[in-house]
Amino acid sequence: MNDMVRIPGGTFRMGSEEFYPNERPAHERTVGDFEIDRYEVTNEDFTAFVAATGYVTVAERPMNAADYPGVAPEDLIPGGLVFTPTSGPVDLNDWRQWWRWVPGAQWRHPRGPGSSIEDRMRHPVVQVSFEDASAYAAWAGKRLPTEVEHEYAARGGSADTAFAWGDEPYPGGAALANSWIGAFPYDDRGGFDGGTAPVGSFPPNGYGLFDMIGNVWEWTSDFYTTRHLVPGQQSVDPEKRANLLSVASAEPGSRIPRRVLKGGSHLCSPDYCLRFRPAARSPQSDDSATTHIGFRCARDVPPRTAPKVRP
Repeated sequence: MNDMVRIPGGTFRMGSEEFYPNERPAHERTVGDFEIDRYEVTNEDFTAFVAATGYVTVAERPMNAADYPGVAPEDLIPGGLVFTPTSGPVDLNDWRQWWRWVPGAQWRHPRGPGSSIEDRMRHPVVQVSFEDASAYAAWAGKRLPTEVEHEYAARGGSADTAFAWGDEPYPGGAALANSWIGAFPYDDRGGFDGGTAPVGSFPPNGYGLFDMIGNVWEWTSDFYTTRHLVPGQQSVDPEKRANLLSVASAEPGSRIPRRVLKGGSHLCSPDYCLRFRPAARSPQSDDSATTHIGFRCARDVPPRTAPKVRP
């Protein structure tokens, strides 16, 4: 099973003023010690979880019409979103050009019936929703990381740079994460045919963590807000705050909350989605399952105590 790395707590500058509005405001945050998975959860890991528990993912279950007002009943078929490269340049403002809903797509068959993970057991599991990721984490005796923890860990102890490795997306012309290289969404020169890579295919960061940037977007436990809620702007009542954020995080016309995704994915590129950066964040509804979203787990650690000294 995925081993964990202890991350020493500290204070850092979270967010960015330079890229997308939802990364603002950049502000100081402090995080305590915690542990986080060295790798993204793989198909092998998730297979063991399902074998032990009989768990059925959201993408495999019948869809509740009440959650999708206005959608025709015949369209409420279990499945997931599958990335499909285009044959040439398209309008990058219309994501429907390269995403398609595929009935029957789920974690065992991530691109739909007929696809398989048999030769991809060391790839990150995809087509998993927030609920699926949370269920796995609970089974493993862990939890999902917070947004603050993920961003702090993704920096790998580096200074305040745009990317985890510096201020350039491809230092020296080399990709240091599984991201899209070439014209999106039809010309990927990254070497993985616009898909995931086996975990650990790229160098680890300063904390020894792999794929904190790129490969797949990763679920966090935090509800999405259009701007950071800095300390002092948050409700003092945690339960009330969580209830308010759950409602506010949903897209207009939907009652399904959205969470923060971190880390970017193999589909992030400078000419479309410049989000393979620690500060980058993206909203995603809790029920979403796609070919570019996965997760890793975190865990609290007890504070270190000074050794007892005999009198």
